Amino acid sequence: MSIPMIDFSKLDGEERSKTMALLHHACEKWGFFQIENHGVDKELMDKVKQLVNQHYQENMEKNFYNSEIAKKFEDKSNTTDIDWESTFFIWHRPENKINVYTNLSEELRKAMDEYIDQLIKVAEKLSELMCENLGLNKEYIKEAFSGGKGPSVGTKVAKYPKCPRPELVRGLREHTDAGGIILLLQDDQVPGLEFFKDGKWVNIPPSKNNTIFVNTGDQVEVLSNGNYKSTVHRVMTDKDGSRLSIATFYNPAGDAVISPARELLYPNRYTFQDYLKLYSSTKFADKGPRFESMKKMVNGQ
Repeated sequence: MSIPMIDFSKLDGEERSKTMALLHHACEKWGFFQIENHGVDKELMDKVKQLVNQHYQENMEKNFYNSEIAKKFEDKSNTTDIDWESTFFIWHRPENKINVYTNLSEELRKAMDEYIDQLIKVAEKLSELMCENLGLNKEYIKEAFSGGKGPSVGTKVAKYPKCPRPELVRGLREHTDAGGIILLLQDDQVPGLEFFKDGKWVNIPPSKNNTIFVNTGDQVEVLSNGNYKSTVHRVMTDKDGSRLSIATFYNPAGDAVISPARELLYPNRYTFQDYLKLYSSTKFADKGPRFESMKKMVNGQ
């Protein structure tokens, strides 16, 4: 199953319409896709991954294998309620809180800040493209996410350590993401990420050539009135390798009020008799304009 690949370099040329159609299809039918030629500096992406791996080896790996999670696993206790992962979370917007983590090297903090500055531009571009495909004002998602201080942006940095019995525990249990647009910088060697599509699990391969993996969260599904769906996914453990995951969430602010875009809602709260009156004169026309007319009628327009 070939995962959709969106080439940002084709958005300004003759293949724009084709690329936009592919993005719409990916959001509507998949809920996840890859992007390339996205404008984020490739050397910076490699540097962030290298520094995060170094931080894990120096500060997190030993602690993980001495943690309650590892002990519970070794004791052969019930492992259905644990995740085999070593993580920390950094808030970037509306307030940058990376300095809360005093054990992060200055080099990692600087690289992460530069990376996020570039990645937010990609998230905003994706939100605009999604709005265009949905027939919304291009700023709709950004404005809906903004609340009082603008969209919320944070990064979950995770390592999924080598696991002696991968058949007994998930790296991360099955779930959908609560937020908006998720941009994943992941391992280029170790697999493990899986998404559920059409009744089966799809293996997401390691990211080569600095592609970024994207999936949509629950709030995009709500805003799009179900046109774009969030998709269940999980992380499997690996006996031979430790998988890297740097997932950045472009989310609504905590005080943002979320609801489906009015433009995307079906007409509602009308009598069938009123609908039939309109239907009688538009029976052989497309139903779309008829639905729009019903919306206006209900709203008194």
